[in-house]
Amino acid sequence: MIYHTLLVILGSFFGFANPFWQLPALALLVPGGLYLLGLSAQSPGQAMRRGWVAGGLGASASLYWVAVPVHDFAYIPWALAAPCAVLLGMTLGFFSGVFSMACRHVARRLPLLPAALFAGTVWGLLEAAKGYALTGFPWLVLPAAFAPWPLLIQGLSTVGSWGLAGVLAMAAASWAHGRWIKHALGASALPGALLGLLLMAGLFLHGVAVLQEPQTSDGTAIVAVVQGNVDQSVKWNEAYQQETIDRYVSLSRSLATQHASAPPKVILWPETSMPFYFQEPGEPSQQVRSLAADLGVPVLLGAPGYDRDPQSSQYRFYNRAYLLGKDGAIQSYYEKEHLVPFGEYIPFGKHFSFLKKLVEGPGDFAPGQLVAPLQLGHLSMGVLICYETIFPELAQKRVAEGANVLVNLSNDAWFGKTAAPTQHLHLAVLRAVEQRRSVVRATNTGISAVIMPTGVVRSPTRLFETAVFAMETDLMTSHTRYHVWHYVILPGMAVLSIVCYLWSRIAPSRVPSKTPRYS
Repeated sequence: MIYHTLLVILGSFFGFANPFWQLPALALLVPGGLYLLGLSAQSPGQAMRRGWVAGGLGASASLYWVAVPVHDFAYIPWALAAPCAVLLGMTLGFFSGVFSMACRHVARRLPLLPAALFAGTVWGLLEAAKGYALTGFPWLVLPAAFAPWPLLIQGLSTVGSWGLAGVLAMAAASWAHGRWIKHALGASALPGALLGLLLMAGLFLHGVAVLQEPQTSDGTAIVAVVQGNVDQSVKWNEAYQQETIDRYVSLSRSLATQHASAPPKVILWPETSMPFYFQEPGEPSQQVRSLAADLGVPVLLGAPGYDRDPQSSQYRFYNRAYLLGKDGAIQSYYEKEHLVPFGEYIPFGKHFSFLKKLVEGPGDFAPGQLVAPLQLGHLSMGVLICYETIFPELAQKRVAEGANVLVNLSNDAWFGKTAAPTQHLHLAVLRAVEQRRSVVRATNTGISAVIMPTGVVRSPTRLFETAVFAMETDLMTSHTRYHVWHYVILPGMAVLSIVCYLWSRIAPSRVPSKTPRYS
């Protein structure tokens, strides 16, 4: 048991982005180790506990960075901040426990192929459930580990993140099932290893075929990004407000000068790059409007906004992205709809008013209502603010409404020089391949980049460096198979898992009364 628990922890940490060294293939040790923990358990309850502990410890190790903003910006001592990462990790570990328990209950009674199929479909369903449970946090999803290897994630355009997660987990479970039957039944482990290799080879060959196909776009647009690298600890201090404005204005003018022969279609500034209510008239907002008018280039910037509820007459605050036209006037704006709990609002705040947000800002945000793509001629920008990019359904919605490019405005400065910005970037890669849309990321302190529709990351900036760049970006209007058939993926996986479950109920037992224990 200890050996397989260590496999899960090491796979979670080194399979996903971390501060030291990442090998994506090691992420397969997570479902593989959890599968073995389940099948070698003496009862479903024991399988649940083993999987929960192993998965929770692995997730906690990968999410260590959660403690950084809690300590640095909520001013909570490390002794209390560090357990926050463990709490979140153990919450995600619950899904690992369910996986191990389900495999113990079903897969032990099935032959190799249906057992692996059951494991894969259950894994995919559980990863999807992470996106909805407790406001949703689909982080550390299996395909994200393989974002550095675009060849292996092209299946996203067909089956999406949850479907590809199922295929990857099926490959891992095939290998694990082979090891288990060797110990429990004395049978050969070779068929399981071969099935796992066959599935991974299939993903690889599919990726080769897809990447060799010519990518047809419906035009291009030069998109520019400004990474201001503003110190998060003083960002909301009014004394530094002018310095922030001057920095973004100066960097944008410099960028426009560098690209005077081929001016960008739009300049992107990060989430809440302007730390004031931009909608209000006055000198701060006028300086930015004048910049857009002087350059003759639209600017998309992040800033808080507000309106008044006509029924209660109370103010509602939003995390917005404002689009300024060439004349400097506000042309339209986007409002973030999926907010960060405890960062942008307090869950059940009416009942727990004593809780305070962990980060600075203008107040509790409300979910946005204006979420349609922002139009600039033939450029239709589907906006995703901050961690909205980790939710497949939001990118799906933007593309369904006509977006031909996805724009991710974010501020990952909260997490310091940790693995969080890279993990966030890898999740954005999944959205690009699922929808076959370029994703342009503009962040305050990195990692800003352009993600090609194939998942290749171009012009990534370094963390905590001031940077500007402009790049010609493909504009796509065609829809992937996943986009068209996304609504059948999860029901299809549910049906397959139910079929395998029913099979296991009528199948004779394949294990001795006492299963050999693993050391």
